[in-house]
Amino acid sequence: MVKKKIKKISLATILLLFAHNVWAYDFYSGGLYYNITSDTTVEVTDKGNSNSYSGNITIPDTVLYNNITYSVTSIGNFAFYFCRGLTSVTIGNSVTSIGNSAFEGCRGLTSITIPDSVTSIGNSAFRDCSGLTSVTIPNSVTSIGNSAFEGCRGLT
Repeated sequence: MVKKKIKKISLATILLLFAHNVWAYDFYSGGLYYNITSDTTVEVTDKGNSNSYSGNITIPDTVLYNNITYSVTSIGNFAFYFCRGLTSVTIGNSVTSIGNSAFEGCRGLTSITIPDSVTSIGNSAFRDCSGLTSVTIPNSVTSIGNSAFEGCRGLT
């Protein structure tokens, strides 16, 4: 009986921690949610709701929060996951990585500009973005994850 209680508490604790990490964000600015990743850098994230972004999005090079200017260096895992109303994204020149499943399921996404600063594209980053018709991957990209463009039927 004691072991069962310990397992239940441990599982509940793990689930709570997981939920906090997935749905937490540090601040909101200029229409985007951010997590602080160091004293000088942030990543774009989601507020925890699918479809929280729509339309045309521009990810800036820097963002000001609490009188600190942060460089936007990454698009976090699942940041735009299944944001079907998202139509285009312009990524700032300070971004170096696009996380796993960052744009997965964004079927309305037709255009994305990937700058030369990006060096890695995560697993399933653009998976099932069936509206994408073209993507230019700069020479700076040295790593493209598994299934990064799987299901992108509009790409030729």
